[in-house]
Amino acid sequence: MSSRDRILARVRTAVAAAPAAPAVTRDYLTSHTPDDPAAVLDLLHENLADYRAVVHRTHAAGPLITELLAARGSASVLVPDGLPREWLSGATAVRIDDTPDSTAAELDAVDSVVTGCALAIAETGTIVLDAGPGQGRRRISLVPDHHICVVRVPDQVVASVPQAMSRLDPRRPLTWISGPSATSDIELDRVEGVHGPRTLEVVLLSG
Repeated sequence: MSSRDRILARVRTAVAAAPAAPAVTRDYLTSHTPDDPAAVLDLLHENLADYRAVVHRTHAAGPLITELLAARGSASVLVPDGLPREWLSGATAVRIDDTPDSTAAELDAVDSVVTGCALAIAETGTIVLDAGPGQGRRRISLVPDHHICVVRVPDQVVASVPQAMSRLDPRRPLTWISGPSATSDIELDRVEGVHGPRTLEVVLLSG
């Protein structure tokens, strides 16, 4: 018997006579936001901006993304598998496919990355990626310094975390992003870009 098995056996013995755990209470509010898509979208915009993400609203992602990459001076853009072609149809930046063989150093050399998302949560200003089509692997949203993330409105917008959890698959690799990467020391000096992109641009795509 291994050390792990011995420890688990002791735990089972210790709790063998314990009473059954009470049922989990689920009567809490699932949202604190009015059931109004326009209000939910405005709240998402407000909270994303509060986290220092740069927020854009548009009905056509391609021209806006082309403009954002040009304004950034991006010579290269990382493209995850399944990203809609029209989103980069006008971009002049060299497109680099996301592959399992890409090293952290290669990803760090890329100027920008464009992804979609699984969901956006209005009350927390959070973008959730689950490695689905157009999102790629977790590390492509962590290594490049500039991340453009497209949220389809209203299909991918929910008001609250409980609403998000009911739509997300916990078996998938979930990445929760609230603004650009930021950390602070004991004196609360904020430093951005240490654990992820220094700049997060969120495109709220309607229609």
